[in-house]
Amino acid sequence: MHWGPAASDMRLARALLPLLLQACWATAQDVPANSKAIAFQDCPVDLFFVLDTSESVALRLKPYGALVDRVKAFTKRFIDNLRDRYYRCDRNLVWNAGALHYSDEVEIIRGLTRMPSGRDALKSSVDAVKYFGKGTYTDCAIKKGLEELLVGGSHLKENKYLIVVTDGHPLEGYKEPCGGLEDAVNEAKHLGVKVFSVAITPDHLEPRLSIIATDHTYRRNFTAADWDQTRDAEEAIRQTIDTIIEMIKDNVEQVCCSFECQAARGPPGPRGDPGYEGERGKPGLPGEKGDAGDPGRPGDLGPVGYQGMKGEKGSRGEKGSRGPKGYKGEKGKRGVDGVDGMKGEAGYPGLPGCKGSPGFDGIQGPPGPKGDPGAFGRKGSKGEPGADGEPGRPGSTGPPGDEGEPGEPGPPGEKGEAGDEGDPGPDGAPGEKGSPGEVGPQGTPGLRGPRGDPGEAGPQGDQGREGPVGVPGDPGEAGPVGPKGYRGDEGPPGPEGTRGAPGPAGPPGDPGLMGNRGDDGPPGNGTEGFPGFPGYPGNRGPPGINGTKGYPGLKGDEGDAGDPGEDNNDISPRGVKGAKGYRGPEGPQGPPGHTGPPGPDECEILDIIMKMCSCCECKCGPIDILFVLDSSESIGLQNFEIAKDFIIKVIDRLSRDELVKFEPGQSHAGVVQYSHNQMQEHVDLSSPNIRNTQELKEAIKKLQWMAGGTFTGEALQYTRDRLLPPSSNNRIALVITDGRSDTQRDTTPLNVLCSPGIQVVSVGIMDLFGSSPSSDQLNVISCQGLSSQPRPSISLVKNNYAELLEDSFLKNVTAEICIDKKCPDYTCPITFSSPADITILLDGSASVGSHNFETTKRFAKRLAERFLTARREDPSQDVRMAVVQYSGTGQQRPDRAALQFLQNYTVVASTVDSMSFLNDATDVTDALRYITQFYREASLGATKKQLLLFSDGNSQGVTAATIEKAVQEAQQVGIEIFVVVVGRQVNEPNIRVLVTGKTAEYDAAFGERHLFRVPSYEALLRGVFYQTVSRKVALG
Repeated sequence: MHWGPAASDMRLARALLPLLLQACWATAQDVPANSKAIAFQDCPVDLFFVLDTSESVALRLKPYGALVDRVKAFTKRFIDNLRDRYYRCDRNLVWNAGALHYSDEVEIIRGLTRMPSGRDALKSSVDAVKYFGKGTYTDCAIKKGLEELLVGGSHLKENKYLIVVTDGHPLEGYKEPCGGLEDAVNEAKHLGVKVFSVAITPDHLEPRLSIIATDHTYRRNFTAADWDQTRDAEEAIRQTIDTIIEMIKDNVEQVCCSFECQAARGPPGPRGDPGYEGERGKPGLPGEKGDAGDPGRPGDLGPVGYQGMKGEKGSRGEKGSRGPKGYKGEKGKRGVDGVDGMKGEAGYPGLPGCKGSPGFDGIQGPPGPKGDPGAFGRKGSKGEPGADGEPGRPGSTGPPGDEGEPGEPGPPGEKGEAGDEGDPGPDGAPGEKGSPGEVGPQGTPGLRGPRGDPGEAGPQGDQGREGPVGVPGDPGEAGPVGPKGYRGDEGPPGPEGTRGAPGPAGPPGDPGLMGNRGDDGPPGNGTEGFPGFPGYPGNRGPPGINGTKGYPGLKGDEGDAGDPGEDNNDISPRGVKGAKGYRGPEGPQGPPGHTGPPGPDECEILDIIMKMCSCCECKCGPIDILFVLDSSESIGLQNFEIAKDFIIKVIDRLSRDELVKFEPGQSHAGVVQYSHNQMQEHVDLSSPNIRNTQELKEAIKKLQWMAGGTFTGEALQYTRDRLLPPSSNNRIALVITDGRSDTQRDTTPLNVLCSPGIQVVSVGIMDLFGSSPSSDQLNVISCQGLSSQPRPSISLVKNNYAELLEDSFLKNVTAEICIDKKCPDYTCPITFSSPADITILLDGSASVGSHNFETTKRFAKRLAERFLTARREDPSQDVRMAVVQYSGTGQQRPDRAALQFLQNYTVVASTVDSMSFLNDATDVTDALRYITQFYREASLGATKKQLLLFSDGNSQGVTAATIEKAVQEAQQVGIEIFVVVVGRQVNEPNIRVLVTGKTAEYDAAFGERHLFRVPSYEALLRGVFYQTVSRKVALG
């Protein structure tokens, strides 16, 4: 039988139909993914994890790397949830996943791997990650992730995703070598890659995380790791994973199910016509940098171009529509008032310079030759009156003057404190019922509701055709007037002007000097003639001209006294004052005067010398000081700038206040900033481009924040090798850090600077995330517990970097650096010739003030040290001390049960330091009675009893008579009272009674030995005043 062509095709179709149905059914079954390749029915998703293992993540929790372990746990948990999914459009979602981690370098953990066959291998690779712990180059990491997705991923660019897990640090001030974060995210958007940003909380930077996400829905509150191991934290992590996976699955379904799968594929159709040229592809990723090409030859010089014509004025644009009214912002919260700064203490006045010694008289020259007689001068004018004679000897002391007028009344006292609140009064009668109030004004309209979420972006439209060329616009308006031109070159000189008229004749010149005497003429050669005969007498000549008046003759003998003349009743004018008479004979010796005050003793003379001579000052140095500055990522840019300001201020204070000379052959200074391995930079005075302190400070200001890891041990080794050579100067290293060195990777010991010739001071400050510095690391850095250190080690902790700039901290730092000052050894020794019990009675009343009271405590400790270390003529004779504070009635501390005489200075100093300011009234008589009773009970009879009392003479409710009685009671026990008066507002009568115990008379010589005055409390600690007081108390 013959079959036609149609019958033949029908048989072929019937034979192939069962085979096609069987193949379509087989592809729809849930077969293991590792046994099939990606087929048409598969819808692949490429997912790449970008994990931050920089310092801000790796070193935030202890042990270091703990937070990185939680990030790895999040990643492995996410990988476990990547399961295939079948869509109703007969497509299967399959996963390709990979990962990288980064810091200031990027490392691929594993490229894109098919799930679930490569799940275990990818998790093992993630688990083996070792953190970098350095800077944060997130832009480079994102671009590397994009490269992995595009090179090793599937053909569907709509199904490519990045999961960036980071804390967002740092915010500013660091390098972005790959173009910056925004550039990397824009590139991802251009390539159609979706980027999710997942936070490592807390202390993450939300603005940076919002930039990383390519859409606001890809950020939300996604969390990968949290410090807290609570149920809420685990629930937040679980929701993050589930939400991201569901969002990806929903997006994939829209991409992969946009068309239906055909049940069976028909026979291939005829070859179609060639398609139109496709759209130009998007630019690919930048390739690797090629080798430098050969230099080209220089091109020919092109012709000078013509100036273009002025363009026509464009048409005026249409007015834009008015924008929507903005929402009213919420009222800001009131800021916290700043803390008032402390008023600085007044500086000490400068010491006057030493008076120079007079120069030596010059050697008298030889007498010159006698000059020729000069011409007769003009008659001189009348001479000036002569100088007054020397004053006569002082006369005898005159009688005492009249009693002065009473002084002006003192200023009114301070206002008393408010009394206690009184009891409430009885309730008043109930008031009448008020009338109803007026209708209130209409309320303001409510705030506008929040704006709704923006809708999803529509599909991208086709590119429009290029529009026609527009009509040229009208010519533009004239431009603004140009700026004033530069001054032109100087013109050529003008022609010479006509000669002016002659000026008026000048005044006659001064007479010239007298000419030299002429030479003598030649001697004559004539002979001497014979004498002639005498001539005849001539006629009488005319009378001569009257001669000049002769000189007065000698004084004649004194004549006899004449008879008294008659009385003249006429009032005659006063005659001319007679000439000064001759000095009379010396009179008899007058009576001796009063005994003057004693002259300055040895200590006071020493104080005068130290005030007048600048060479007697204590000097700091020479020193070699090195600042080691942590420049890691956890510091932060703002804190790094504050630390540089602190270093500059310390250098300035050392130069100004401590007179340290930073110059060659004297003191040396330098700064080392550091981050991770091989990341150190230093500037110091020995650098070739730094010649003085000012240039060093400018170099410090120019240091740039490194923002990397923390290798403190390596930096200290660098400092010792490069900048701390052996020297005779005092060498100090001040280390400023957050105390979180990465000791797991930096194995250099932190105590590398510890040696007998170097003092190390460590300053630990809370880092950018609020983590306290490690006290263990700070103690190791500052050589705590090492007996080889000659100076005590110091480790300081601050809550924030701003505290570095406080005046009190700067003062303490400079004082510690210059604790070993070189001072002239000027001390006046004291000696006790007998046993002594000495008590210092400190005024703790409110008029003193807490700050001044602390000053008196320091002064008391200086006196106690002098007394207890003084030389004794007999070593068996003891000197004992007690220090008491007094205020109002019954307010003496320590109380009688605890009060005792002490011989150990350490115990006395501890007792003084523990005293708290009483800040109450003043009762000096009750304090004297308290001390008198103490001496009766605790001091032996033969022991010298002495009391040094601080008082201004003012006491509530006492008179001079009551003070006199209390002082005399103390004197009867044998107590010798010395009084220290501070300031000028004192009660002089009461002070005199406290010193002498008498109201009637005052012995000035006794008062000079027992009364000490200073203008202020600060003056107690200046010079050798404490030596003067201790010496006079010891002499008694």
